[in-house]
Amino acid sequence: MADTPNGEMKPTLGLTGLTSNAMALIAPGAFLWLTFFIQSTTKNTGPAMWMGIVGALVLCLSTAVCYAEMAKLYPGTGSSYYFAEQAFLNREAAWRYARISKFIVGWASHLYYWIYPGVMVGTMGILCGYVVGTLWPNFMSASNPGILFMMAVAVTFSFAVAYIAHRGVSSSTSINLAINIVQITALLIFAFFAISYRVHHAPGSVAWQFDSTSGEAYQYEFKTTTTVTAGVSTDTIVRDASGVPQPKLDASGQPVPFHIAYPEYDSAGNFLAHPSAKSVVSPHKWSWVFVQATIAILILVGFESVTAMGGEAKNAKRDIPIAVLTSLLVQGVVFYFFEYFAANYFLNSGYTMQSAAGSAAPIGDMMVLVGDALFGAGHGRTFMLFEAATVFLALIGTTLSCMNTGARVTYSMGKDRELGGGFGRLHNRNLTPHRAIWTLAIISAIIGCVAVAIPFGDGGAPTDAVIAALPHGLFSSFGYTTHDKMAALPNTLLTVTLASNFGTFVLYALSCTLCMVAYHKHARFSLIRHLLIPLFGLLANLACMAFYLIGPYGGFGTPHEPLLALGIAIVWALYGAIHFLSIGKAEGKSVLMQSRTPTV
Repeated sequence: MADTPNGEMKPTLGLTGLTSNAMALIAPGAFLWLTFFIQSTTKNTGPAMWMGIVGALVLCLSTAVCYAEMAKLYPGTGSSYYFAEQAFLNREAAWRYARISKFIVGWASHLYYWIYPGVMVGTMGILCGYVVGTLWPNFMSASNPGILFMMAVAVTFSFAVAYIAHRGVSSSTSINLAINIVQITALLIFAFFAISYRVHHAPGSVAWQFDSTSGEAYQYEFKTTTTVTAGVSTDTIVRDASGVPQPKLDASGQPVPFHIAYPEYDSAGNFLAHPSAKSVVSPHKWSWVFVQATIAILILVGFESVTAMGGEAKNAKRDIPIAVLTSLLVQGVVFYFFEYFAANYFLNSGYTMQSAAGSAAPIGDMMVLVGDALFGAGHGRTFMLFEAATVFLALIGTTLSCMNTGARVTYSMGKDRELGGGFGRLHNRNLTPHRAIWTLAIISAIIGCVAVAIPFGDGGAPTDAVIAALPHGLFSSFGYTTHDKMAALPNTLLTVTLASNFGTFVLYALSCTLCMVAYHKHARFSLIRHLLIPLFGLLANLACMAFYLIGPYGGFGTPHEPLLALGIAIVWALYGAIHFLSIGKAEGKSVLMQSRTPTV
């Protein structure tokens, strides 16, 4: 076996490398593409999407301060798991609880770090399905890619990223730095184009509308015909043999131009578009903000990842706290605020929020539309493919960063003999926790397959007409049944996302508590940094966790997914309690520690 129980990680990362690793996990390029789709499927809460980002950022900032402050005291490998041990060991009245506290934190962090990469590899499957469907629409639908195809991509991607992580953190850091520069630049370009499109297309002006079947944008009204299915009349678009929508003709036989509008709601009460910039940044309803924030947390987590790399940092006490806060502020405030404003402000009658909810990649659709408007008909697809390539790179970076972080937390628990299976060993040559990495690769592949099993369930279920129009084939239409059946099933992508997010809330709440414990009666105690901010972070995380229960019964968002996510967390907690007692018995450890060795 090419591993060693005594190897030590090499301190090779400076401030730039640490910040780059954290920024790769936050990755605004990947998450704008991914999370906009997930957030658009939460029924009536879509108008509060931007404010949900703000709420999630405030929560994350309070938690980031706690991580930064603890990293000053306890630089080392293991992040919150390590912090929990040191915070209690150095408290005269609480040191006996060091083992149980660090296990609870480490186990909770696995609910986040072991599910999160699975969400990413599932997203890669959706992205590849969207691109393949765009290039070869007769083989696959871009808006509703084939389930088996997405699963195959998820499995392949999981093991490919694990191989990079296995090679070592230095190569991972170089890759992440390059990816950050490319994907941030590309998404900023799209954001400028989206705002420019809105500004230059006043209500009533001739514009473009997107057709999900052909994956193209057109400047004319679509010709429709009325069909009756099961006694229900439906207007369907008339298409030629290649699937191109035919234009509606005026009295002189000319195509009727498409005139843009910005309607806020349709006759059924479904949200369509923002009538103004003020509407984009308004909360609309604070209950909606809570729903959006519980999803938006996915796009901002990752700032804490560098605290797991203390053993590989050249100057951990100085650089890690700076990297934690810098990565979150730069990407959250500078990029996400701008990108999410642009995407929401762009929505119009030619591409509404309902269009986004029914697409595998609404941001990609928007790119096609603005690309056609700026570069001419047919060039929007080229622009989208270029942008999709940068998202592909961003997904590599964020999955790689999360695998590196999760594997190091697992390694720390294995090194403490709180996990079996040889997880506390490093590769003899690469000095990476390779057993944890490859185990995480298997888990991520499985979760990724679950994520794409029913990504268009519940509120994102396609209509029967869309399902009937899917290219027929094992890799293109398997798993799609009827609208009613799919609408009755949970959205699996949203479910695993919320399960990961719930783990995040638990971990962050515990970390805020640890900060208060660590600085209690400490010589460097600050009322603001070590009590008020951590207390706010604790309460904010608990409020988001509570909303998993309260929200569905209050009619906010969809009920299936948050309750399933909560069920996953409960099962994980029960299994953790059993494991804690059994591993303690096997290793001869008591629940409460009998002796201690304080380090600070």
